[in-house]
Amino acid sequence: MNEFVLLAGSKDTRTALINQLQEIMDGYVQISSYSIEEELPKSLHNQLVVLSHPLVLEEPKVRACIGTDCKVIIAKRIINYENIDKLLYLPAGTRALYVNDSFETCMESIESLKKLGIEHIHYIPFYPGLQNARKIEIAVTPGAFELIPEHVHDVVNIGPRLMDISTIHQILDHFQLHEPEDVISQRYLRKIIQLSKRLADANQIATNLNKHLNEVLDGVNDGILTITQGGKITVFNEELGHLLGVSPNRVIGQSLGDAIDHPELIEFLLDSSDEKDRWFTFGQVEAVVHRFPLNNDQSLVATFKNARKTIELERSLRSELKKKGFVAKYTFDDIIGESSPLTKTKAIAKKLAKTDLTLLIQGESGTGKELFASAIHNASLRDKRPFLAVNFSAISEDLMESELFGYDDGAFTGAKKGGKVGLFEQANGGTIFLDEIGDSSLKLQARLLRVLQEKEIMRIGGSKIIPIDVRIIAATNKNLLHMIEQGTFREDLYHRLRVLFVDLPSLRNRTDDIPLLVRHFIHQSKHPHVAVMPQVIEKLASLQWHGNVRELKNTIDYMLAVCEESTIHVENIPLQSTNPISNSSPDVQERTSGAMPKAPVIPDEEDELLLILRSIQTIAKRGETPNRRRIMEMSAEWTRPLSEQQIRSRLDVLELRGYIVKNRGRFGTRLTEAGVRMLE
Repeated sequence: MNEFVLLAGSKDTRTALINQLQEIMDGYVQISSYSIEEELPKSLHNQLVVLSHPLVLEEPKVRACIGTDCKVIIAKRIINYENIDKLLYLPAGTRALYVNDSFETCMESIESLKKLGIEHIHYIPFYPGLQNARKIEIAVTPGAFELIPEHVHDVVNIGPRLMDISTIHQILDHFQLHEPEDVISQRYLRKIIQLSKRLADANQIATNLNKHLNEVLDGVNDGILTITQGGKITVFNEELGHLLGVSPNRVIGQSLGDAIDHPELIEFLLDSSDEKDRWFTFGQVEAVVHRFPLNNDQSLVATFKNARKTIELERSLRSELKKKGFVAKYTFDDIIGESSPLTKTKAIAKKLAKTDLTLLIQGESGTGKELFASAIHNASLRDKRPFLAVNFSAISEDLMESELFGYDDGAFTGAKKGGKVGLFEQANGGTIFLDEIGDSSLKLQARLLRVLQEKEIMRIGGSKIIPIDVRIIAATNKNLLHMIEQGTFREDLYHRLRVLFVDLPSLRNRTDDIPLLVRHFIHQSKHPHVAVMPQVIEKLASLQWHGNVRELKNTIDYMLAVCEESTIHVENIPLQSTNPISNSSPDVQERTSGAMPKAPVIPDEEDELLLILRSIQTIAKRGETPNRRRIMEMSAEWTRPLSEQQIRSRLDVLELRGYIVKNRGRFGTRLTEAGVRMLE
């Protein structure tokens, strides 16, 4: 059997060459292989020895093992054709290090690449000892990874060089193997053909992809133009052709000045200023041209947006959001009043509207928190995007979590097939208004904190993190600092919510606005021509209005319903449990009397309030936790049983008067000293 020895410089080179030679010469020649990095044979005599490179023979231990009677062939090497296609994907003009173990091997490989026609890359030899390649971030190497500088980001490994066909013929001639030469040559060429086929397949994929991308570009409603740094057109879609009256096929590859007859547009596109957008008129069409650099300023992309189509699309979007109820209904013009406290509050809110920071609105019930949230959204940069409002006191904790965050298919029993998109996702790009945030549970507060910190959510039962871009506006009529002391509200969430804040003035602190509000509500009613006696305005201005503007509107509606002869008189004001405003503030009254001022309640509810107080006392004496459900069960024996929602509203009144303190969990609702005295 014909046999020869292969000696290589490295293990990787030996492996690559032995694989190549065995695939080509299998059945004709037997090969033994060694490398300097591994163990060499002790001595070789009367054998054919093939060296992978002339430098191999310079190693003393190689010379020592080769006998004088051996025939030595130094292989000629060519670039590894199995990986050469990797280089073809690099853009023309790419600066790349060619990394190898010596200057000679670098230059040999670079010369081989250029002879093969792969000269669209600017090769820079790099070998041990050089330090001048700091700015070059791409390296080409035949497997010498350990020599690549640390700053290089992209590496193209073309593998060790292979033997060329002339060296293979030398080996065959040595063994006088002339008959199988054609077979071996065919095997060698088969690898070249496989590479050509691979390149042809890649070229077909690229052609199909370009065709698909052109179809996509031609399908969009905007004109799209791309030019090189030198002003050569590379992309010009059909929509732009219609806009400018130019055939796209005719202008691709031409310079911008030769293809488009519009000096002002050309000046804008080639201008080096920071201006990104400019308005142009093309025939009868007005368009906004937006430009931006691409590929580190090597190319410029410009989009041409038809102004009329954009306005129609925006109008359609607004209509769709309105149908879904995802729009803010009010602006600052809808907030009625000219008093100093309200004017200052509106001025602050308008300034805060221009930011994207989280905002907390604090104010008593009925002061217009949702009105302000809606107005802030409409005065913000998100005014064309969705506005969603959710009230924490109106939905149970479990339902609230699924409403806010949504859920995946099968997340829980009864979950909607296919899952559900939560309010945070639906409000993406816009604003979400979290009303009555003080009624949220600690569990829900923890999830809200993550949304504020990470700007991302995860659906219930899901495993995918969903990034969101939503501005959060929260509102409450509760004292959150007091709740933090009680452990019912997270302090970290409070500080996340109160990045910006607005404190809304109560109606009793802006009584100058009452005449304006009265006229506004009457004008809005079905009886806009009803007159109001001056004494009515004086009387209304003297009341406490713990229900604020909402209570005033209810009072106006009541008076409009009962008045006669289209005139409202003092006697038309409903009986209320309000007292005229005293010289002392409500806070002073609370400290001196031990209870907060009474909230207005219709007369037949007074007995119900006493019954609820008595029920709380009875439930507590039984050693049970007073809560709405137990109170509702006791109300079944009353003349008029109450629903859980009715009990909730009565408890709010009792808490406002200072007769009870509402707590969550095992403590439930408890009577205050003022509440006990009331019962006594």
